[in-house]
Amino acid sequence: MPEREMHLPTVLDPRGRTFGEEERAAVLRVLDSAVLCSAFGSEARSLEAEMAQLYSRADAVASSSGTAALHLAVAAAGVGPGDEVITTPLSDFGTVAPVMAQQAGVVFADVRPEDGNLDPEAVEAAITPRTKAVIAVHLFGGAADIDALRAICDRHRLVLIEDCAQAWLGEDSAGRLLGTRGDIACFSLQQYKHITAGDGGLSVTDDPALARRMRLFMDKGWDRTEGRIHREAGLNYRMTELTAAVARVQLTRVAEVVRLRRERAERLAAAIAGLEGVRMAGRRAGHAWWVVPLLVDDNSRWAKSLQAVGVPALPGYLERPLYANPALPGYPPGLCPRAERLIDRTLLVLQWNEAYTEGDVDRIARALGEAGSR
Repeated sequence: MPEREMHLPTVLDPRGRTFGEEERAAVLRVLDSAVLCSAFGSEARSLEAEMAQLYSRADAVASSSGTAALHLAVAAAGVGPGDEVITTPLSDFGTVAPVMAQQAGVVFADVRPEDGNLDPEAVEAAITPRTKAVIAVHLFGGAADIDALRAICDRHRLVLIEDCAQAWLGEDSAGRLLGTRGDIACFSLQQYKHITAGDGGLSVTDDPALARRMRLFMDKGWDRTEGRIHREAGLNYRMTELTAAVARVQLTRVAEVVRLRRERAERLAAAIAGLEGVRMAGRRAGHAWWVVPLLVDDNSRWAKSLQAVGVPALPGYLERPLYANPALPGYPPGLCPRAERLIDRTLLVLQWNEAYTEGDVDRIARALGEAGSR
């Protein structure tokens, strides 16, 4: 097949998703029950139990999106007006929206140039008396330095929140699951993630007080076991029973999804090992490969060459660091120079999918070789 005719499966077509008869049966089960709201059903509560078991954590709370999951975490951490939360400028807006919603300040720390994850030294330098929490994003499925960040948060008595939206079943250098070191860890079921129910979020913790606060915030501050009493402020972030039923099946598929993505990524790594001017960013054991990040000399040039032959390639991942968006006024250019260089020049992101065949991977490798020779 000529490279220009490459048609790779994506998460927006059936070939690139893992839906089957089990998901169809789950949807029908909920419809037949006539109970679609999780306040009265069992699917969301069952999903929570299964998620907690998967990650060996004491509790899990389901919510309507990955952003909602982070909002539960930020609210449970007690973040409010006048507080500050430190995080990365190289992430989805959903990482910072909950902090803004709590009327707290977002403080951006720079990233490591080799993988785009938070630089622990930059995090520590950004701490002030107003700092309440750190949100560590495991970018692209690769581990942030969670041991160093845990130590910093313990030393300064800060809440550590892991954003694992891109890192389902990812592992750190010690082989521990990402999402098991933070006080709270948050996951996404959005369309583009490893597994999906369209949208949906899950927050896990070992702290019963944090779990209770998240559960209350998810359901308007209402503990339904004691009557209609709203104990504290909260929002309606309930996951629907339809979403939870699909997510329960998807949760059984995530290990195979990650296994296949790792297998294909290792094949790509071997194929491009000798190429000049390109290398895989953050490659290590335990990477979950939400996408494949590459480091190149000119990401715009490489992206155009790959796109011309049908390889989805995104220069920089983001068009700008989070703090350069109009919704976040007051941050100066050059605030996080390493993140800005990754976006503007050196970071190239390839979409990745468990449905890629070995032939697909080989064609991507050849396309990279051609791009590098131009």
